[in-house]
Amino acid sequence: MAQQIDYYINNPLIHKDRKLGQASSEWVRSFSCEDLKPLIVCRGPIRKEAMDVYEEMGIAHYGILLSEKDSIVYPNALAPELRKLTDSTRVHRVPDYSGASKEERVERINQIIQIARDNDYDAVFAGYGFMAEDDEFVAAIENAGLKFIGPCAATQTGAGKKDEAKRTALSVNVSVTPGIDNVTARTLVKKHKSREALLALVKADDLKVDAKVLKDTTLTLEALADQILFAAYAKGIDLFSVEELCAQVQIETMEMFRNYPQSRIRLKAIGGGGGKGQRILGVSLLTVKNPSDAQIAAAAAEAPGLVREILNEVKANGVGDNKNVLIELNIEQTRHNEIQLLGNGQWCIALGGRDCSLQMHEQKLLEVSVTQEGLSAAIARAKAAGRKGEIAALESDLKVLKRMEEESERFGLAVGLDSASTFECIVDRDRHFFMEVNTRIQVEHRVTELCYSLKFTNPKDKKDFFIVESLVEAMALLARHKERLPKPERIVRFNASAEARLNATDASLSPHAGGMIRYWSKPLEGEIRDDQGICMVNPDTGLFMRYKVAGAYDSNIALLLTKGEDRLDSYESLAKVLCHTKIRGTDLATNLEFHYGLVNWFIGTNVNAKPTTRFVVPYLTLVGILKEEASKLDPIYAFLQMKKHYAKEISERFADQPEVVNAELKNISEILDRKGTLLTRPMERLLEDPHVLSGWLSLNKKNFRIEAGKVVWLRNPLVILDETYGYLNMSFRPEEPAAEVIWSHDAALLEKGLRFYDTLREKFALGKEDYFKLNELLQKDKPQGGIDPKTWEAVRSAHFGYEAGLELLGLIFLVAENTRFWDLRVEEDMEITIPEYLTDPELQARMKKILVPPPATKADEIVSVCGGMYYGQEAPGMPKFVEPGMHFDKGQPLYIIEVMKMFNKVYAPFSGTIDKILIEGGDGVIVSKGQPLFKITPDEMFVEVDSRAVEKERRAKTAEYLKAVL
Repeated sequence: MAQQIDYYINNPLIHKDRKLGQASSEWVRSFSCEDLKPLIVCRGPIRKEAMDVYEEMGIAHYGILLSEKDSIVYPNALAPELRKLTDSTRVHRVPDYSGASKEERVERINQIIQIARDNDYDAVFAGYGFMAEDDEFVAAIENAGLKFIGPCAATQTGAGKKDEAKRTALSVNVSVTPGIDNVTARTLVKKHKSREALLALVKADDLKVDAKVLKDTTLTLEALADQILFAAYAKGIDLFSVEELCAQVQIETMEMFRNYPQSRIRLKAIGGGGGKGQRILGVSLLTVKNPSDAQIAAAAAEAPGLVREILNEVKANGVGDNKNVLIELNIEQTRHNEIQLLGNGQWCIALGGRDCSLQMHEQKLLEVSVTQEGLSAAIARAKAAGRKGEIAALESDLKVLKRMEEESERFGLAVGLDSASTFECIVDRDRHFFMEVNTRIQVEHRVTELCYSLKFTNPKDKKDFFIVESLVEAMALLARHKERLPKPERIVRFNASAEARLNATDASLSPHAGGMIRYWSKPLEGEIRDDQGICMVNPDTGLFMRYKVAGAYDSNIALLLTKGEDRLDSYESLAKVLCHTKIRGTDLATNLEFHYGLVNWFIGTNVNAKPTTRFVVPYLTLVGILKEEASKLDPIYAFLQMKKHYAKEISERFADQPEVVNAELKNISEILDRKGTLLTRPMERLLEDPHVLSGWLSLNKKNFRIEAGKVVWLRNPLVILDETYGYLNMSFRPEEPAAEVIWSHDAALLEKGLRFYDTLREKFALGKEDYFKLNELLQKDKPQGGIDPKTWEAVRSAHFGYEAGLELLGLIFLVAENTRFWDLRVEEDMEITIPEYLTDPELQARMKKILVPPPATKADEIVSVCGGMYYGQEAPGMPKFVEPGMHFDKGQPLYIIEVMKMFNKVYAPFSGTIDKILIEGGDGVIVSKGQPLFKITPDEMFVEVDSRAVEKERRAKTAEYLKAVL
């Protein structure tokens, strides 16, 4: 890194100021973008980032599009960016960003173009959502004479549609996932089985198909059908029904199940993104080596319903919409890697990779950089440590990364990439498969920005250049100066970076809309927080302004980023950020604790581990098991029982010396009473939050062992207690409320004990990790280290006093032992072993309810599991899930809740009869968590839990645990 800093310092001609128009170099000034006038038609962190970058570039005339869904449907959810952009003439309102149907989408496109014309904008930036990958939108923008800040329409068509991208990839020798990319063409051929029949269809519907195509007898029927379908899309008509498409998908999935036994199949819309429009079927066949025709048919029978869900979710179910669906083999042990691309149509450069495998519901959660420099440094460290398995795994990753970068550049050139895009792959050990291209900037683009900057050099003078550190800036440069921009050189900034998506989700990672943010701690020094302006305070009062988390769009609240010299460095920085982040509000749930636990799980195991896309759900299941077991422990009761244990031991030891008994009992009672809150407060914090507990256990797994059923400490438990307070962000800070930090008298006692052991270590010339040796010395009756007998006795007495009671902390290790927590582990080759029981769907569903118990309800009603938009049917025109008087079975779908871009089908938790539907207004109504939806009569009456019996069982379990530490 020092060399990189010197690079900037020792180059006086370098220009890093984004206002290129103010550069001393005429060549650099020629790339000024100050005359660009963009309209920003996206939302969230990317909108605020674009506003900031444009202002830094000297772009003064820009505007933003504001959806009424944010600010009207959800009161107090008004875009926080308006706190910065106070000029109302540059804020333009639309009902929503992209429209709910094809007709509305066309209307919205025309509306956006008109807004641009009326307000003197000459460019449109769509960020990473809504219309960012809509080739029709981009073509309309270009036809209107406006610039699109992103890939052009031709690139969008060739790379943005997943089926076209896959065909292009095959044509330029890029590895692709096995599957079918033309099921719509096959559907049409199934209906019109000959070339003559297809040509007759063209004539009957007066479709405009290139005459050369119609005369080309070398074209396959499916290739001809594809061209006919494109003409039908242009005319806005359907050539087959959704039912016919569903039937064809079912046939194709049956064939794939036969060809790829013990596999699942992924159905994927050709449009969409961010996890939308994807479903997986075939879980029942995963464990069947030779499935029968009946088993295959049963698995494929799920396909029609899933296809309808997909088309509904990506709004491609209208007349004339392209309804193609990819049918792909679901590679089970996969990592999700992506390569950042940038091009101008004539050159294309790869900017390293990102590992996005840590995801759920097809939504990315934690993303980390994957660069050649970072992997090379990790390999060197692994070699120095002699970790052969890790060396081989990292070297394999380096080879795969180089292949992906090379293929991505080849693909980018093939589609004429002229802006930023992402080449996405699935990686299976030493193999990779091209998945899709996102023809837009990604949510996680800053992960790449922190690793690389771009150096644009004057072809006529190598000393004349400028540096770009923002991809948003690079996109603006390309939109304004496309062909003139020379191919840049990538310059290393940091070897590693990481991004955690702070989402509005509960402890089980289910979306949780509608909460109110009332407080958010300030960012730490070095923290990068993209929060779309939520943290901007009131300029008059300096106070935090509350913000309602809307549910109309995605669940993201902020992006938290860190960088480092290596992945461990970036992870430790991220852990620090997460630890010190405090976000509070009303009915507010976030995944902050999940991230904190997960990041520390990797720090405690191995940050170079290779999680697959299937990791998070089993991990969550394990966390749920932790919570279930941890809830059986009562730290206060354990502490009181420990006091009794000490009293009993003293009474038995000095049974023949009553006066000694009384003195010793008084002494130990005073010692333990002083430690009551010191011990129990952090224990309660750990036991009440299983995500935080997971991270703590991972960090401390090498600090103890179990011998003959007893916990044996391998490090000083007082030091671990101090570290635990730090881990919980409870270290003493006088300015903080006492409820949030260690109490002052506990802090004084802890500090005194730590100083005592520091002094002893210095006396015996021991290191910090030599606790075992120090403890052995202190067990000796004979004075050690030249200490006189009286002082030695005082030292041993002090040691006993400081250690007394700390064994209670060992109870938490027993929770991990009893839940087989460490069975989820990282092997020498960096692969993660997931115990089979954690993949059990029934256990996963039960642990989800343990992590987030269903909302309180009466015995005669069913309430909404979360806030969002209610739908009582699969899609318009489909039958209602339930009607008054209908009997429903356990596991039967009752309704759909659309929350934060995802459609969640909710199933009956028990069987019963619908007496009344309580939702007024039908589909599309906003509901809140816990709101009654149906009056019902259950088949079986519920029995309330006896709280006294639960407490009795909890104490009995705690007493059982104590046997291993006392």
